Amino acid sequence: MSGNLVDIAARARRKLRSGASVLCGLLLLALVAVTVIDVIGRYLFASPLPGAPEYTELLLMAVIFTGLPAVCLDDGHITVDLFTSKFRGGLASLQLFFSRIFVAIVLAVVAWELWKHGNQLASYQEVTIYLRVPLAPFSKAAGVISAFCAFITFVLAVLRIPRGVGGGS
Repeated sequence: MSGNLVDIAARARRKLRSGASVLCGLLLLALVAVTVIDVIGRYLFASPLPGAPEYTELLLMAVIFTGLPAVCLDDGHITVDLFTSKFRGGLASLQLFFSRIFVAIVLAVVAWELWKHGNQLASYQEVTIYLRVPLAPFSKAAGVISAFCAFITFVLAVLRIPRGVGGGS
């Protein structure tokens, strides 16, 4: 692979990872704030934050799917490498290629199912119980993020970008 393509991949990885990390950090701070406000309100003022469990659920989902692109960019998916850790050279490259293709396929299926689920939620206007927040946009957003991650992983596989280019693991 040309050095220029590796440099472009490295810059893109760093920028996407930084953006996802900052957004994920902000969402985690919001999650902590909701929890702290709820606990203080509950135990000091006998008045918990209205809708706190729903805020927590939605923010937790947002944190998970916001962090997913960074995981894909770093090839950070959980793996068991009892045998493959000994692979070197071409065999290691082939194993990385097929594992990325497998991950891309799984993420594409997840994206498709999340989008379909979002359509179902929208068809009967499903909302959260207390806050009455529509759930379909969250499912569809998670589907779009999963599709984006499938695309990222597929591009990494097809272009055979080495693991760790751009500061990854």
